Amino acid sequence: FQAGYHIRFHHGAEYIAASEAAKEAVWMKNDIRELGVVPSIAEPVVIFCDNNGAIAQAKEPRSHHRSKYILRRYHLLREMVGRGDCRMDRVSSAENTADPLTKPMSQVAHTQHLDKMGLRSIGDWF
Repeated sequence: FQAGYHIRFHHGAEYIAASEAAKEAVWMKNDIRELGVVPSIAEPVVIFCDNNGAIAQAKEPRSHHRSKYILRRYHLLREMVGRGDCRMDRVSSAENTADPLTKPMSQVAHTQHLDKMGLRSIGDWF
């Protein structure tokens, strides 16, 4: 029972986080376009996710019985994917740059991820 609950919650948390990220990214894309910073941004915003359940939830237009607990406002992600405003792509956990912010990992993996993000130790600045 607990394992199933954990998986369900994890899927929901990933979906909600992707929904929030997509809203912010699409807003920034539209704002940049309106300001005339770039003439046109035709490509959809790509949201990378390492959770297959969250990706399926975003791409599937019908409601799943497992997602009843997710508030309706988070399903805006489905609409944005359907309109082509954003796209959900799978990224492996090994390549997911945000992993150091969300889960424990070895020091070597942590350092590699920080390098990908462009973060350095304060001692490296001087």
